[in-house]
Amino acid sequence: MKIWDISQPLKKGVPTWPGDTPFSFKLNWTKEETGSVNVGSLSLSTHTGTHVDAPFHFDDHGKKMLDLQPDLYIGDALVVHLEGRDSIEPKDFQGYDFNGVERLLIKTGSWADRNKFPESITCLSEELAPFLKEKGIRLIGVDVPSVDQVDSKDLAAHHSLLNNDIHILEGVILDDVEEGVYELIALPLPLAESDASPVRAILRR
Repeated sequence: MKIWDISQPLKKGVPTWPGDTPFSFKLNWTKEETGSVNVGSLSLSTHTGTHVDAPFHFDDHGKKMLDLQPDLYIGDALVVHLEGRDSIEPKDFQGYDFNGVERLLIKTGSWADRNKFPESITCLSEELAPFLKEKGIRLIGVDVPSVDQVDSKDLAAHHSLLNNDIHILEGVILDDVEEGVYELIALPLPLAESDASPVRAILRR
C-alpha cells in the first residue's frame, strides 16, 4: 500500500489569511525543567494549512465541526487535474467518471508559491455544486486556501456547496498525485464550537 501525504506542514511561517492568527508552537515546559517531559502549546487559526470548513464558518446557523459526521472525510476520492483556469465549471468534467465516488479533489496548480499567501487563485463556479450533487459528490477538496476567490465577500461557491450538501476541504497538496481514484483520510479534530479544523490529509491506494 502506498500513502501520499497531501497536508501542508504546520510550522513557523506557514501562510495564513492576511490578518488572521499566525501559527505558533512553543515549549511551555522542557524536559530539563520538568525532569521528565517536554510539553508544548499551539496557537493557530482553524483555517491554517490543510483544513476543513464547517458550515458555521459562513453561516451563523450552520453546523459546527463536531456536528459533522466523520465518514464525510474517509472514503474513495477522485483526483482530477484542472490547471490553467480562472474558475472550475461543470463543463470541465467532461469525460470523468464519478461512479462509486463521493469525494472529489481538484488540482488547480494556482497556488504556485506556498511560502506566501496567494493574491489570486482558481475558484469554483457557483454552478458547479448542483452539477456535483447530481453526481453524488459529498465532499470537495482544492489545492488552494478557499473555494472562492480570496477577495470574495459573498462567498458564492461556499454557499452553493452548502445548499447542495457538499462539504469543503481546502489547502491540500496534490503536486505528486496523478489523476485517479484513491482512498482519502482527512479527519478533523472534534472541536465542539469550531468553524473549521486543521487535518492530516492522506491518500492511499
